Amino acid sequence: MHAREFPLYEVEGAGGGERKPLNPVEPTNFGAKNVARANTAGQISAEPNGWIERIQAHPRGRLIGVLLGHMTVDTFNGMNAVLLAFLSVHILPMTNTQIGAAISAYSLTAAISQPFFGLWADRSGGRVLGAGGVAWTVSFLMLAVMLATTGQYWLMLIPFVLASLGSGAFHPVGTMHAGGLGKVSSASRLSWFFLAGQTGLAIGPTLTGILLDSTATHNAAFVSGIPAFSNLLIERGTVTPLLGIALLAAPAVLLMALTLPSRMAYQAAHKVEARTGENAVLPVTALALLAFTVTLRSLSNPGAVAFIPRLFQEKGWTAAEYGLVTSAYWIASGVTGIVFGWLADRLSSRVVTAWSLIAAAPAIFLLPLTDGAAAFAMALLAGGLTGGSHSLLVAMSQRLMPKSRGFASGATLGFIFGTGAVGTLIIGALSDRLGLTTAFQIVAVVTVASGVMSFALRDRKG
Repeated sequence: MHAREFPLYEVEGAGGGERKPLNPVEPTNFGAKNVARANTAGQISAEPNGWIERIQAHPRGRLIGVLLGHMTVDTFNGMNAVLLAFLSVHILPMTNTQIGAAISAYSLTAAISQPFFGLWADRSGGRVLGAGGVAWTVSFLMLAVMLATTGQYWLMLIPFVLASLGSGAFHPVGTMHAGGLGKVSSASRLSWFFLAGQTGLAIGPTLTGILLDSTATHNAAFVSGIPAFSNLLIERGTVTPLLGIALLAAPAVLLMALTLPSRMAYQAAHKVEARTGENAVLPVTALALLAFTVTLRSLSNPGAVAFIPRLFQEKGWTAAEYGLVTSAYWIASGVTGIVFGWLADRLSSRVVTAWSLIAAAPAIFLLPLTDGAAAFAMALLAGGLTGGSHSLLVAMSQRLMPKSRGFASGATLGFIFGTGAVGTLIIGALSDRLGLTTAFQIVAVVTVASGVMSFALRDRKG
């Protein structure tokens, strides 16, 4: 018999005492108390046997698993804008509209799927969705990278968009377990989960830019300022260096497969909770207002970030350089998310969200007008002030739907990324007609409006 099938008990004292059944899905399975396990001889063993059980028994194993999973899946999500900008110059020519359409389709597919995966997670615990989602995203993105070398946009686009389903499966699961460790969803706890994701989004562009830049030609640098030679020298590059980084997903997939609850264990532990939530009233007005605010905010984050690589590529930056400035945008939002989460748990999520978005508008407005160190500063400010409210919005939605945190997480994240996808498509079309500078400045104005709307949000704190 497998070791996990033996009954688990909490022993109240170090020397023994009353034994109580141990909840198989609590994140602190083994905590500071001794855990006794009945073996085949009827004896009590105080320690789990084997490395697999030790991982499963770790009090923070599940949280570490979803943090690592979030960083991994968003590392690959984060490479998309840099990857497409590189492909458009070196391998597969694309217009801004085509780049925007690809990123929008990716984000929109993930967004639409997340509420459904969230419902599934509410019923299953999410082991298959979490671990399988990360593996799915990485596999299909690598397939898209290989098919891009055929020179056919549609052959690249199909697996590229399908890859987003894995991201859509993972995010509700990860958010549910990160924010649902206590009776009330905490913005500060969720902020650590989103910091892991933003770290991945920061690693992705930088790592992708460095790897792609290492084998690419830079003929444009030699003929800049010489109109007679403009567009005469063909740029060459290869995507081969990217294929090896697929192995980075293995630790996260393995850890989540070991620590996330099985369907049987999760359903057994949540029978009572499900019955008590049957008659819960859905706050439609509050959710509609949250949805409208998220729609406005998503134009700046994540909508506009897809064109930061393109913006600085047009200024003559290399893939490594515009990958780095994109990373600065993402990592800043993760760091400020920790600060905003701490403030929100003590003050108010809606006030922190509102003022941060209003303060972000000048940085977004000035971002396309700057270069060099000033551009990095504006990217840090724009990313930090628009993205820091990410965990606050999800926490507010979980508080509005406390009995369906998987669905609440999936619906909110799906709406954020879905409206961001539409925003990316709008920005791409605007930039082809008015230029990227004007498009970013329009985004800045809309960001102010989203900040003002945030003052009206309901923030039910527990």
